[in-house]
Formats: sequence, structure tokens, C-alpha cells
Amino acid sequence: MSDGGATAQKWNNLPYHRRWLLDQADGLFDFFQYRAVNPAGGFFDLDDTGLPLGGANPTRGIHASARMVHCFSIGYLLGRPGSGDIIDHGMRYLWERHRDNEHGGYFWQVNDDGAVDSAKQGYGHAFVLLAASSAKVAGHPLADDMLADISEILDTKFWEAPHGAIAEEFNSDWSPIDGGGYRGQNSNMHLTEALMAAYEATGDKTYLVKAESIAELIVRRLAGSVGFRVAEHFDRQWTVDKSYYHPDEMFRPAGTTPGHWLEWARLLLQLWVLGDKRHGWMPDAAKSLFVQSMSLGWDREKGGFFYTLDWDDNPAKTNKLWWPMCEGAGAAHFLNEHLPADRFYEDSYRLIWGTIANRFLDHQNGGWHEELTEDLVPAHTLFPGKGDIYHALQACLIPLFPATGSLTKVIAETKGRI
Repeated sequence: MSDGGATAQKWNNLPYHRRWLLDQADGLFDFFQYRAVNPAGGFFDLDDTGLPLGGANPTRGIHASARMVHCFSIGYLLGRPGSGDIIDHGMRYLWERHRDNEHGGYFWQVNDDGAVDSAKQGYGHAFVLLAASSAKVAGHPLADDMLADISEILDTKFWEAPHGAIAEEFNSDWSPIDGGGYRGQNSNMHLTEALMAAYEATGDKTYLVKAESIAELIVRRLAGSVGFRVAEHFDRQWTVDKSYYHPDEMFRPAGTTPGHWLEWARLLLQLWVLGDKRHGWMPDAAKSLFVQSMSLGWDREKGGFFYTLDWDDNPAKTNKLWWPMCEGAGAAHFLNEHLPADRFYEDSYRLIWGTIANRFLDHQNGGWHEELTEDLVPAHTLFPGKGDIYHALQACLIPLFPATGSLTKVIAETKGRI
């Protein structure tokens, strides 16, 4: 819906909309803060009603632990009571249980008995860097040691200077998994986010240079060569593997994923600002990625973003996940702030939030539905419940602060003024 002059004011400047977003953020904080903490260490995954999943000795994934640290560092900087305890709980679990004291690095999954999956995944290590960086801004005493440790591991074990990006995965002793031939954009995209946060937390430009290098490879060179469709899967020489298939469709779906195009659109604009706007290609790339996502990925009949497309741009996995909606809202906001063009970004922002409000918010139990069918009915083919706060919380808070950096940075700079 668009009604011309009557809607000229951007929603993110309207007091009611800002209050509504803050209410949604508070609801997410409430849902996870008082339910997800596992007294034995780490955090529970939660079912639809907020009850723990996984039985008496549940598995804890490293990305979930790290994301809770990041999100409650945001809460701490906002002044949310109790957030410091959550940060401390998560940081100690990352440091004492996920960290491999023998070989270095961080295990992918652990439980009370030790490592369940001892692989060293680039994706998980990216989120450890994000957690350490956010915890440093919040002033946690473990942050500096963890930041130094994870930075060394990323530099010495994962980083491949000839390509300017990281390798994907290793066994616990750093031997290659399946010959070490796979390279993925998802881990590198999240590392870009974490590297920017590390730069903001420390002022060390080596983090920023690495982030710019990854963006150059993944977006300017590789996505730019296929009409700004971000490919997901590559061989060791970073040649696109269009035939790639992996049974874990949560982390490695086949085809292309419009949600990641949206995520990159926001990250590119943030990187452009942090890099003093030196990289003139980034704004145009961000615009192209967003337009492609809305034109090819948005279901114009039923609403929501298709999870994946095939290489002919047809919907492949037609279920609708919450995180592309979140990334779409954040990208539309960043574009609207930096590159306003007629009403496309504002109208897209309103369309996305309208669909979230009416379809993805769980008004009965709290939290968000993480997966809907193509027809926008709650489903659980990829996600068993409500295991994550990260995407949704950031979507609610990003429009409330300057579009100039990571949430931890801008909240600290504005002293939490909303």
C-alpha cells in the first residue's frame, strides 16, 4: 500500500512506530532472557511455547551461545537489567566448554559430557568473534582474551590470503574435512559482520581490511558476475558450484538464497560508511542486491521471501523463514537512510514489517514463528521451535539508531538514546 504525500514521513521517524519496534524488542528480550538460560551452562533451544528442547543433556551450538552474548551485550548497553548476567553466562560457556584447550579453536556443538561435534566451522568462529567484540564494548572481563584468541585462530587456521576470505571447516585437529575442497559464502558473510564489529571495538584496521576483502570477493567479483545473485557454494578456488547439495538445508541450501542478498545489502552500506566511503562500488551493489531480492525473491501473491531460488530464478524451497524478513527490514532501512530513491525502499520497509506483524509474530506464545509454509502457516521442517533471538532483535533495533555501524557501536555512541 502506498498513498503518496500522506505517507511522506519515514516510519522510522514516527514516534509510534519507534515505540512499536522497541516493544517488539522488549518482547524478544523477555522471551529469551527468562527461558533460555541453562543452569548447567550455555543456553536451551526453545519450543514454540518457550519450553526447553533437547532433554536432560541438550546439545549447545556455538552460534547460538555466541549470538546470545551479542544480543545481551546490546541489551546491557541499552540499560536492560539482568543482561550482564546473560553475557557472563555465555562468555564463560564459550571459553570453558566450546574452546578446545588441546588444539585451539572452538567446537561446533557440545553438551555436558564434552564435544558432540568437534568440527571447527568458520561460521561458528565468526560468531565467536562477534560475541567477543560485542562483549568488549559492554566491558566484559573475558572479552580481550577471547578477542585475541579467536583473532589468532582466524588468522592462522582459516584465513586464505590468496583469495582474501576464509576456508570453511576442519576436524578438531585442523585436518581438512572431506578433502578441504568446500568454500562457502555464508560463513564469510557473517565474518564480515564480525570483523566490522571487531574493528569498531578495537580500532584495529586489519579487521576492516579483511572485511573489505571478503566483500570484494563474494559480492563485487562473484555476485557481480551473475547479475548480483549471491552464490552460496564454491570449490577451493572459489569457482561457483551450481550443482552443490548438502542435506543440512538450514545452513547450506542448494541454489541461491535471497535472504543473504538482503543481508549483504545492509552489510555493504555499513562497510562503506566504516571505510570512509572509499569503495564507490558498494552503494550500487547494495541497491542491486535489494532490488533483485524484492523482484525475484518476494512472493507477490502471498507475501514473504522464498527461502531459495534455482539458477533460473524460480522459487525452489518455497517455505518462508523469519530471518530473510528481518534482513529485508534492516536493508530497506539502511538504503532509505543512505540512498533514498522515490518511495521504493520506504514502501518495501512497510511491506516487510506489515507481513512480519501479521504473520511472523506469535501473538499467543510470544516470540516469532521461525518458519512458515508457502501459504504463511507456521511449520517446522527446518527449525523445531524458537531457537534464536539474533535476527529478529537486530531487525527491531536497527531502525532506531543511526545507520552508521554495528548496533553495539551506535548504541554506545548515542548512549542508548532511542
